[in-house]
Amino acid sequence: MSESVPVRCPACRREHLFAAPSYPCACGAPVTPPLDRLADPAPVTHRTWDEDWVTVPCDSCGREDQWPHPELGCSCGTTLRIPVRGVRRPLRAEVTPGTGETSPASPGSVPGDRAPAAPRSPVHPDHVPLPSAAPTHRPAFQPVTIRTARDAVTAAALYLRWLGYGDIRRADQRPPSGIGLATRGILAQVDPTVRPASLRDVECLWLTAMAESTGCVYFSLAGYADDARLRADALGVALFVLDLTGTPQPVNSHADKLIAAGA
Repeated sequence: MSESVPVRCPACRREHLFAAPSYPCACGAPVTPPLDRLADPAPVTHRTWDEDWVTVPCDSCGREDQWPHPELGCSCGTTLRIPVRGVRRPLRAEVTPGTGETSPASPGSVPGDRAPAAPRSPVHPDHVPLPSAAPTHRPAFQPVTIRTARDAVTAAALYLRWLGYGDIRRADQRPPSGIGLATRGILAQVDPTVRPASLRDVECLWLTAMAESTGCVYFSLAGYADDARLRADALGVALFVLDLTGTPQPVNSHADKLIAAGA
């Protein structure tokens, strides 16, 4: 269980109790960015990929991986970046599609460098995808093996491109958990944490997409809570589980329809 720390919003002075999310290291141990109680949170006024990730070592094996920087959304509308101890900024890199190899990233690109490891055992959804859902003119999807959480973001971005969506970027508004991606017509959420996506996660994604008059899709490493799946079916949210090969597996009929229709 991660440690909870009191956080005061500098904009409205509201107090919150915040606990950083945990991610799975390659050794199997949960790793949580160490929060700095002595430093003040900083409002997020603009975003860069470098600032959205920090490198933190695992206490069990010492492996260093990149993690999403802990953030808290205050009810006044301010997003706070929570300070962490003993971390450094990662080097930006991206994965070359189909190889898993990293190379320097260009400005504005979706990074795919190292981050927290994905769970060792892939999640197998009980939903069976529709056969031959992809149009015959679409080439075979070339996955990127998921070893880290940043790989999961890259895999989701590559999959959206495979579906026909271009100009994929980080979403303007960061979701309560995970990383947001946006492109014309679609808002995506990638959740690389060790817990199944919750009902609130699905509803927050849907509400944000509704406000932007766009569709939405959720990618999760750990699957979905039962009530989250039911709510997604009712709201029209496409759900995918990312297996360790980097291939998103459809969880509901909305995901099947997205595969069949594409962009």
